[in-house]
Amino acid sequence: MSGHSKWSTIKHKKAATDARRGAEYTKLAREIQLSAREGGGDPDMNFGLRLAIDRAKSANMPSSNIDRAIKRGTGEDRDAAKMEKIFYEGYAPHGVAVILSCITDNRNRTVADIRHVLTKHGGTMGQEGSVLWQFTRRAYFNIPRGDLRFDDLFEIAAETGAEDVLEEEEFFEIIGPVDTFKTIHDQLKTASITPDGSGLRMDPNQEVELDMESTIQVMKVIDILEELDDILEVYSNLKISEEALDYIAKEND
Repeated sequence: MSGHSKWSTIKHKKAATDARRGAEYTKLAREIQLSAREGGGDPDMNFGLRLAIDRAKSANMPSSNIDRAIKRGTGEDRDAAKMEKIFYEGYAPHGVAVILSCITDNRNRTVADIRHVLTKHGGTMGQEGSVLWQFTRRAYFNIPRGDLRFDDLFEIAAETGAEDVLEEEEFFEIIGPVDTFKTIHDQLKTASITPDGSGLRMDPNQEVELDMESTIQVMKVIDILEELDDILEVYSNLKISEEALDYIAKEND
């Protein structure tokens, strides 16, 4: 998953510097709204809401936007559309499995948009369960290197039951079972370590390796899917090479 983490970092930097920021804010607001509707508007009592707010703040989303999203979720804004979170499954080009995490107020629109993109680019929608078995849900924390040492994070990981600590040039990543998420989150906070990104994601049990041209083609299709208004995250079992990452990074410069 190292390539996926680096790719996410590249996209995060791009979103902070161009028009995609507005779309990112919309998706973050929907996540906050849904979390507030499901667990209430107090982040001290609603851990999911606290995480959604943390993600919004790390993306420099204005506090006024966050407050409005909470009010839509709690019902204070009576004109707000009712949102729900749904997962769809399918295949991108070259048989790459994808899981699409969506927050939507209109399932029919969301399915039609996803099907249109996949079909246009040589992929297909899948039935429920057709792809899910190829992935495992895990907790993750992406942490800027700064002055941190690997040993410091490894100690936290060992104490909290995390599975692994990955070390890259610009960041560390802690990965663990879903039920360790809150423990790791709280331990990092106690150590005054602020992740650049965190959450629960679907990690592939086995990655599919393609040639350079096909890898980039699939990455671009995933980018198109992620630009859809209703899609929060796209997970795939594509193995992303350093060469493909370098190519995409140069395109985004």
